[in-house]
Amino acid sequence: MSRPALKFKNPDADTQTFFAALRKNVDSYFRDNQISKNNNNAMVLKSVILISAYVLPFIGILVFQPPLLIALPFWILMGFALSGIGMSVMHDANHGAYSKKKKVNDLIARSIHLLGGTIHTWKLQHNILHHTYTNIPEMDDDIETKMFMRFSPGVNLKWYHRFQFIYAFLFYGLLTMYWVTAKDFVQLRQYTKENVNKNTKAENRRILLKMILGKIGYYFVFIGLPLFILKMPVLPYLIGFLTMLFVSGVLLSVIFQLAHTVEDTTHPLPNEDLTIENCWAIHQLNTTVNFAPKNKFLSWYIGGLNFQVEHHLFPTICHVHYPKISPIVQRTAEEFGIPYLQHQTFGEAFQSHIRTLKKFGREA
Repeated sequence: MSRPALKFKNPDADTQTFFAALRKNVDSYFRDNQISKNNNNAMVLKSVILISAYVLPFIGILVFQPPLLIALPFWILMGFALSGIGMSVMHDANHGAYSKKKKVNDLIARSIHLLGGTIHTWKLQHNILHHTYTNIPEMDDDIETKMFMRFSPGVNLKWYHRFQFIYAFLFYGLLTMYWVTAKDFVQLRQYTKENVNKNTKAENRRILLKMILGKIGYYFVFIGLPLFILKMPVLPYLIGFLTMLFVSGVLLSVIFQLAHTVEDTTHPLPNEDLTIENCWAIHQLNTTVNFAPKNKFLSWYIGGLNFQVEHHLFPTICHVHYPKISPIVQRTAEEFGIPYLQHQTFGEAFQSHIRTLKKFGREA
């Protein structure tokens, strides 16, 4: 069964002009300051740092084969670096925001293979479903029920959801393990069946072949090479490898949830005409929350995803510019009487997420 093609429509003439006014204001900032909307030297340097922090410790583990207690901090560092690559490097490139040159974006986008993922299915889930239908049940796969989690009021309530605020982080950690094994294959089949993936059968066969080759390459590097060629001790190595994936899963999941599964965000449902009674841009402001806007290190590490409002409105602008355009977005929203949702600190956002998990675990 195909997913419905939802429409966004708000009859209020004033709100219809909001996004046009916002784009004009943001464009003026880049034009007046003669700044590119894409990367800068700081972005390139960050890419080098994060990729090096992922690759170099792994090379050290393979070459020196230290005991687990010494290797474990390096695996944890790799988990942090892996998440950073996903949020700060791969993410921008797959939105076409890293560079104004398509070839550069396509090249950097392939860093998703360092995460064990696949570009095609990631773009379908993230760029198409999540960015278009943010927080809409049965449309935004990022808030769908996963491993006993309930992220919206539009999902059936089960008895065990009452405890999800306790076990959530265990399942967050498992999501990266699922991603590097089965997720891409499951999604390719699902999105093809639901007509989200509109490629021909021949194109899908090529995508599937690339996906299989990518997974083989990933597991050769992380399993075949160390365990079967270098003969490293199996149990200590697997503990380290799985720790890296678990750390990365928790980090990626928490950062995403702090922007959407928190208090004050909405989870709208379409009417009988399959219409969301709101403008798309205002819908993004209603379903998305910024957090810790003054935390420069956090912004650097997570690729500006704490400025999630700006990212959802302008996904093709490189994240290094979000702190500067954030006041423009906030000011324009206030001029139109539209709420601009924001938590001032990471702790505030985290606590709001926990309260929201408790709420969705108890209320139908």
